[in-house]
Amino acid sequence: MPRERGEKVIATNRRARHDYAIEKTYEAGLVLTGTEVKSLRQGRANITDGYAFIQGDEAFLDAVHIPEYSQGHWTNHAAKRTRKLLLRKEEIIKLSHAISAGGYTLVPLKLYFSDGRAKVEIAVARGKREYEKRQTIREREDKREAERAMRTRNRLGD
Repeated sequence: MPRERGEKVIATNRRARHDYAIEKTYEAGLVLTGTEVKSLRQGRANITDGYAFIQGDEAFLDAVHIPEYSQGHWTNHAAKRTRKLLLRKEEIIKLSHAISAGGYTLVPLKLYFSDGRAKVEIAVARGKREYEKRQTIREREDKREAERAMRTRNRLGD
């Protein structure tokens, strides 16, 4: 029985939502060493450069930076090593089909602890073009302006 309950977010990839159109998300477990887990519990990780790939019938996460554990010694891990993802076989097959269709990639969105276990949320994503990014920003700003106008209108009506 896990000691912790709930979800504790360690790192998020905010840039991924800006650079990619997210199609579908999956939750995957991570194969980690002891010092990696201790470093993650300190809340230290960077997933902005990370990506996932399928090799054979296994999924891997690469270029995710988990710094060395500060109190570790010769048992410390390499900061940017390839880590195996724990997914069901059906999920790996779906992911490999999506990637092989072309134009899609696997991007980590967030790294977190769920009930004491390290998890990563990966997404099947398609890269956005420059004009799509500008359009997304414009829509977000228009929505904020509309909400701001409604708030001021409601305050004046009271």
